[in-house]
Amino acid sequence: MKVERLEIPEVILVTPPRFGDNRGFFSETYNVQRMTDAGVDLPFVQDNQSLSRQKGVVRALHCQLAPYAQGKLVRCTKGAIWDVAVDIRTGSPTYGKWVAAELSEENWSQIWVPPGFLHGFVTLTENTEVQYKCTSLYDRASERAVIWNCPELAIAWPIAPEEAVLSDKDKVAPPFSEAKGWFSYS
Repeated sequence: MKVERLEIPEVILVTPPRFGDNRGFFSETYNVQRMTDAGVDLPFVQDNQSLSRQKGVVRALHCQLAPYAQGKLVRCTKGAIWDVAVDIRTGSPTYGKWVAAELSEENWSQIWVPPGFLHGFVTLTENTEVQYKCTSLYDRASERAVIWNCPELAIAWPIAPEEAVLSDKDKVAPPFSEAKGWFSYS
């Protein structure tokens, strides 16, 4: 398994090997020991999957507050996404900074987004499927969001704002300034 720390070192890009032959391929997409060795040692308790039929679907920027804060191990099993993590841990040296990586069925990469980060993605292809493991169960009362194209964050999304396909809830998410104090750096 290839492990790369991104510019925010707590966010990790993981690429499991694929072993192919004339039948197709096999890949071990998760191994608790290998992930622990990479520094991801939280238990996963929920798996999620989404299908986005259109290119340009934005699912962002979300998190859950403690005690339901979620770490996420995200992968794209069909199509491609541009995946973003934003550090919202007050006091962190990378507070308000973001990192991104393309995840696709071709590159087979996964991204680890730890608790204390906003997470989101945009689909780069039609009929895109994304799967992710979470370290906490979904809790509606602790769910929070920040507007995807907030000028304070200056995320370089690979689509124009008018191309974004958003849920009603994501269209009215608050600015990043409202995230202050959601998490602290320790």
